[in-house]
Amino acid sequence: MPSSPLELLAPARDLACGIAAIDHGADAVYIGGPAFGARAAAANSLADIERLVSYAHQYAARVYVALNTLLTDAELQEATAIAHAVWNAGADALIIQDMGLLECDLPPIPLHASTQTDNRSREKVQFLEKVGFQQVVLARELSLQQIREIRRGTKVALECFVHGALCVSYSGQCYISEMITGRSANRGECSQFCRHAWTLKDAGGHVLDKGRYFLSLKDLDLSARIADLAAAGISSFKIEGRLKDVRYVKNVTAAYRLILDDLMHSNLDLRRASAGKCCFDFTPDTSRSFNRGKTEYFLMDSRNRPGSINTPKAIGQEVGVVKEVDRNSFTLIGQEEIANGDGLCFFDSRDQLVGMKANKVEGRRIFPKDPVNLSPGTPVYRNADSAFGRQLDRSAGCRRISLEIRVEETAEGLRLTLEDEDGCVSVHERTLEKSPARISGKTEAVIHRQMAKSGGTIFVVEKIHVVIDPALHLTAADLNELRREAFDRHVQIRLDQYQRPEVSRVINETPWLSEEVTYLDNITNCKARDFYKRHGVKNFLLAPGGIQDEEQVVLMTCRYCLKRELQICPKDNRTTARLLEPLVLSDNTGSYGLRFDCSSCEMQLVRWKKDLS
Repeated sequence: MPSSPLELLAPARDLACGIAAIDHGADAVYIGGPAFGARAAAANSLADIERLVSYAHQYAARVYVALNTLLTDAELQEATAIAHAVWNAGADALIIQDMGLLECDLPPIPLHASTQTDNRSREKVQFLEKVGFQQVVLARELSLQQIREIRRGTKVALECFVHGALCVSYSGQCYISEMITGRSANRGECSQFCRHAWTLKDAGGHVLDKGRYFLSLKDLDLSARIADLAAAGISSFKIEGRLKDVRYVKNVTAAYRLILDDLMHSNLDLRRASAGKCCFDFTPDTSRSFNRGKTEYFLMDSRNRPGSINTPKAIGQEVGVVKEVDRNSFTLIGQEEIANGDGLCFFDSRDQLVGMKANKVEGRRIFPKDPVNLSPGTPVYRNADSAFGRQLDRSAGCRRISLEIRVEETAEGLRLTLEDEDGCVSVHERTLEKSPARISGKTEAVIHRQMAKSGGTIFVVEKIHVVIDPALHLTAADLNELRREAFDRHVQIRLDQYQRPEVSRVINETPWLSEEVTYLDNITNCKARDFYKRHGVKNFLLAPGGIQDEEQVVLMTCRYCLKRELQICPKDNRTTARLLEPLVLSDNTGSYGLRFDCSSCEMQLVRWKKDLS
């Protein structure tokens, strides 16, 4: 088991999502800055980052700022200025992709290697550790055994995606959006070609299938593998979703908070990475949030079929099977309660996803808003749960830090000593006019009652010790004001005592993995060239105008294999008839060839040429 604390890392589209993530148990959040954050639609102001930092640091939780796009020479100065600005705003780390930033004048902020740096080998992670990264986000495609091997060969903190949407290509190795639309996935502008409907043809032009989403994947769900990942050496468990809404953030973060808490409760060698305990007034359930179906990808099964080729849309939770159908309603067999306004869906006879809204519900009978063509025996899914959504909307303030309070009489009034679960201590005194109580002996009960009130704060009072003259008279108003002042002071003490890590930049000549680089190494500025030169690269096999000028471009490299997904892989079924290759995927933007490296179980999507052999 890792000796470092286990970190639950949640996404933040904006300030509201970041606060919700902290409230619902995140040890850290990652959020885009003003620019260059790999999600063009999820930028945030420095003022909002500063507010999020202040909120998170109360709980000793951290804020990581994504600065993980590739940069041009003209953008390096602005990106460096943003790095300094978010450091001054209190951020705890930068997530970066562009190695050119390591040649710039950065603040002493820890650096995390984005998944966009394509971290799928022990040698790559070793290199990143040696050049100064403090945390590395591993490729989603890795197996548990591969993660163990990386851990055995490195000491750097390892971060792993455990939930959310999957890119079909290795991260950082998808160029189709840039090639076809000019919108680069490596610059936060992905056009999501993987969610397109495609036609699949063989080399002779014969249509094998059409209108299906052959590159669309289910969503990752490793909730059953958290203990395995911790044992393999993962210390940061990452939830995808910087474009997701606050309901998703609350529900999914809370679900993984409970999983990690259960794991640490059963293994005392493990510990939390931040403070506070969560108590939810809803039952977290990831199946009730956006999902395209669930997959463990290749963590446990190298022959997995993770595709969601019938739809790229959210399916959600299966809620029952159709029993009877009449002219304007149908009945369901199942245990889930359906409510007015729920969004439902099903696959029709052509495997097309059909959506509907429950306009009225009477027990197990559902009246859709619009007519639908349903048959008995059809599974029905719920992709919008109205009652659960309202529960999530109400959920707030569900994380509290335990406090022990000591109330003592002083010559001029009262002294409050507060000690929290982290051992942080603060003392606050208040001058009070003293007078004898009309009835001696009731003051201690009054103090207990007033000091226990912690609503609206980040604290919960676990113990109260009272050392005063039992004949002293104290008003509830005075005690309330004393408590409020003491709580405010304690929050400030916690913030003042929070220690943000600082690092010194590592300048060395650790050899890069090869003496030559290509467009696959994502070098887009002179500083990045300088970085690779210093680390031993001699040959820069790069077209002057970027990938548009490259003679041959592999648009995607995937661990996912369409042959396996369609059950036509010769490794799975040696009786499968041999197809006339290369296979071709076509949509309204053109035709693209498929290449299969069966020795590595990888698939490539290549720019269409007359000769793909």
